[in-house]
Amino acid sequence: MQNFEIVVVDDRKTLKAIGSLERPISEAFIRENYQQLSFSEEELLKKKTGLLATMFPPSWRTPDFRLDKIGEEELAAMRRPLPTSPVLLVVVYDPSRRAPASEGDFLGIVSLGCVMQNMWLAAESMGIGLQIVSSLSSEPEVKGILGIPDDLTIAFSCRLGYPISEPAKHLRVRRDVRDFTHQNRFGD
Repeated sequence: MQNFEIVVVDDRKTLKAIGSLERPISEAFIRENYQQLSFSEEELLKKKTGLLATMFPPSWRTPDFRLDKIGEEELAAMRRPLPTSPVLLVVVYDPSRRAPASEGDFLGIVSLGCVMQNMWLAAESMGIGLQIVSSLSSEPEVKGILGIPDDLTIAFSCRLGYPISEPAKHLRVRRDVRDFTHQNRFGD
């Protein structure tokens, strides 16, 4: 199902306008991430899913995180501008093009995931870095800057560019195939 459009942004003024938008991080976002945290490499290796807590500021590593309990410096860092990149791809979802017989357009949403993966694999094969930017999805200002009609939704955005340095190495985990496959019956 081709239920999407892609806006390629490479104009410096437009990139600057989007990059200067304040993108605050919500308490809900931090609390949802807390559920994915492991507090040691051993725990992360055992769970085989989630993130290592040391990747985040100390205040984010508590189950009762509240914005009103952190200092001004950390609060300012949470409102960081979007780092610059030479190209930004904004993938726009058109709910009126939903897949037939797909309640809630489940197939259309799956289709967006395929688009994201294909773009990521293509970029990676050319040595181009790609970073998903989910924080622009709920920004009406971005739709205004790019002239995106109100009836369309920003599904996700991707920053593209050639890396200037090696990314920081973090422990990455993946479940073994046997941990999520079943034969003939669920649970078997």
